[in-house]
Amino acid sequence: MTLLVDLFGYLSIIVHGLVIVAQSMALGGVIFLICLARPRAWMLGAPGEDVLDTTARMAAWAALGLVAAEAATIAMQAGVLTATLDLTWTEALGAQSALAGLAKIAASLALAAMLFATGANIPAVIGLILGLAILAAATMTTHAAARIDDVPILLAVTALHQFGAAIWIGGIPSFVSALGKAREAASWRIIGERFSTLSIIGVACIAVSAATLAWFYIGDWQGAYGTAYGVMAGAKAAMFLALLGLGYGNFRYIRAMRPGTDGNRLKRFAEVEIGIGFSLFFAAASLTSVPPAVDLRNDRVTFAEIVERNRPVWPRLTSPDHDALALPALQAKIDAEAAAQSKAASPAFVPGSGVIPERNAADIAWSEYNHHWAGLFVVTIGLLGLLNRAGFGPARHWPLVFLGLAGFLFFRSDPETWPMGDIGFWESLRDVEVLQHKFFVLLIIVFALFEWRVRMKDIRTGWTPYVFPLISAFGGAALLTHSHAIANIKDQLLIELTHTPLALAGIAAGWTRWLELRLTGRGARVAGWVWPICFLIVGATLLIYREA
Repeated sequence: MTLLVDLFGYLSIIVHGLVIVAQSMALGGVIFLICLARPRAWMLGAPGEDVLDTTARMAAWAALGLVAAEAATIAMQAGVLTATLDLTWTEALGAQSALAGLAKIAASLALAAMLFATGANIPAVIGLILGLAILAAATMTTHAAARIDDVPILLAVTALHQFGAAIWIGGIPSFVSALGKAREAASWRIIGERFSTLSIIGVACIAVSAATLAWFYIGDWQGAYGTAYGVMAGAKAAMFLALLGLGYGNFRYIRAMRPGTDGNRLKRFAEVEIGIGFSLFFAAASLTSVPPAVDLRNDRVTFAEIVERNRPVWPRLTSPDHDALALPALQAKIDAEAAAQSKAASPAFVPGSGVIPERNAADIAWSEYNHHWAGLFVVTIGLLGLLNRAGFGPARHWPLVFLGLAGFLFFRSDPETWPMGDIGFWESLRDVEVLQHKFFVLLIIVFALFEWRVRMKDIRTGWTPYVFPLISAFGGAALLTHSHAIANIKDQLLIELTHTPLALAGIAAGWTRWLELRLTGRGARVAGWVWPICFLIVGATLLIYREA
């Protein structure tokens, strides 16, 4: 239980992201089934029944996934409340958020049972009522339910926002599945045109509700760029615009389709929409973990502070001594005092204790050194990727540079822990920031080994080539949930302002590489040049990183 309390903040974001994904897929699948697949199945020819059955199964399993994710959320929240506030489990489960979660579980179980029992023949009224029950319960666990003023309008707008996301992003997996069942341009066009209509409704719901929520939760321009809430909302807006671009491309493609037209691009763009859409959901989950910008009037970053912090300076390429860092210096002092008194020394820092570790100028220099050298690694990778794309054979070994980056980060990212510090490896994982750093190192190693094998053997089929794009995109999405344990709120935000473009560039690199693999012709060639440029952007951003 103690470990759960230590990691609760980070785990709650991850699990909440899974809740949003499952909820959107369940609701989107039901809407797709009732409003698109079932009325139009007779026009699809032989694949019609497959479309209906597959859509119903996907929605049913998504509903079960929602049950599991919501149950995990309630269990974690109740466990932390009982461990920290001396409440009983009955009292913890009586909280409004827990009751709303239990209602969502009940409605999701009923929806899953109906879909498994009736398949595509689920009565439309029952399916929509259960979907609305899930939506209503989900709305009661958001910021809107916790506000004091304007609660009715905020609840309504939040529900509209989630509804739009379900129609559009949550329905795309069903759309891709339906396209896979169809074999002719006529069927693709029928499915595409009908889903485009649903998507336009979803986009309108999202746009109207997002603007309204920004008015109530962000309030002004400084709230948009000077708070964590505003920055994360900006990341969501950037991904929303990317989704609009992909959706518009498919919209035009559908209307230009003729008999014999290859529907490959339609499916590939939709696959990328799923990936970016799910990344957006995890950004939304991260957004719920921070207070709205309107509630932070005194802890905002000014535009001048942002410009000054991001002013390019020459990278720091020399490292301070390890002993000059705050924690090693403090530990040495504690050890000396304990030795003088002939007693055991206490640790200067206990991972997971909830205490933010001390930092000094050497710690800042150490962190900047790490980021700048990481930037050199990533710039090298981007340049070699471009050379490889241009046909320079030896540059195909560029994935090995990632192994050097992984080794560098393993030793340098957390100097107070093993192998450089006194805190043991397993003990250090109780600290969320350390856990995330080690997780990113593991992702880098896996990515490097798989992609090097792909480049050496020129593998173009099977699942191996997709390790690179998926890990890149997943790493970018995970970076949206990453935070630094720094006492000064402004300094913390200034650091995290740098991480947001890194995350977005990582997501873009992953999905453009995906398109390079999945498309043919000009589209694949263009995508093949874009992802190395994304790595150059990441490297350049790291090279100008500063913490003071």
